[in-house]
Amino acid sequence: MSEISVVTLGKGRPDHLVNVVRGLMRQTVPPAELIVAVMQDTLYDLPDAPFPIRQIQVVADSLPLAAARNVAARAATGDVLVFLDMDCIPTPTLLADYAGFITKLDGLLMGEVLYLPGGATDGDWSYDAFAEVAVKHSDRRGPPPEGIEICNDYRCFWSLNFAMRRATFLRVGGFDERYSGYGGEDTDFGKVLDTAGVPIAWIKGGLAYHQYHPHHMPPVHHLDSVVRNAEVFEAKWGYRTMGHWLQAFRLMGLVDLAPGQPIRILRRPDDADRALTGQQSHQPYANTATVIRLLEDRLAASERARSTG
Repeated sequence: MSEISVVTLGKGRPDHLVNVVRGLMRQTVPPAELIVAVMQDTLYDLPDAPFPIRQIQVVADSLPLAAARNVAARAATGDVLVFLDMDCIPTPTLLADYAGFITKLDGLLMGEVLYLPGGATDGDWSYDAFAEVAVKHSDRRGPPPEGIEICNDYRCFWSLNFAMRRATFLRVGGFDERYSGYGGEDTDFGKVLDTAGVPIAWIKGGLAYHQYHPHHMPPVHHLDSVVRNAEVFEAKWGYRTMGHWLQAFRLMGLVDLAPGQPIRILRRPDDADRALTGQQSHQPYANTATVIRLLEDRLAASERARSTG
């Protein structure tokens, strides 16, 4: 059987990373190692585990997501890489599922993710309790009924829970490190794979539970890097990505998306923007589509009022 190196990125949220380690300790197929690319000045205090845990610091002025994944992948010893975000607790068969399917397809495999509300991981959590409260993301499709299903749209790739053969990851060059901060590097990597003829697929299994943490969708707290990375993507591929976020920013009056012109930031997000986009503790996830619908409804109501005024 292939040896599996689990790769995760860490910045803040130490309790989340401890839960990832606890989940990996319960695997039916244990990992060969866990590599944590630490994007902060201090290392984590993690529990003793029956597998090696290596922490490698990758610190930069902006969030170095692409570079950190590459550093960890190059340092890995396993022939299979499982990338798992630090807020994703693996179910006991996650690694076994990936180990089985990776023998059938030399490509990128995407496992399932379900979302937990605030408080679900407090105390001595259990998978049975997670199953009772976790929900599917409304903007993400679920796993196939069984086996492997090829994904024909590279834009569906999402890096929070996926696996690849290490040799394949290195052959395509990993993530493009010109992307810094939040946004764009996932879609770029999916496009790279698509261009290289490397298949992307969903699998039945590989389930992880996403731990609650406050977030914004669209990510107004990452406005600058989203705009910058959208322009990096456009310069590379000839068109923009993250269109739904940019559209939401436009409706909020944060950016100007004039055709044929660079994206122009018009103002900084304020408290009203953060309140509109912020995730509450009872919400397992934040949703850009919901915000866009609300903004479009507000705009339509305003136009109706002007026309009848």
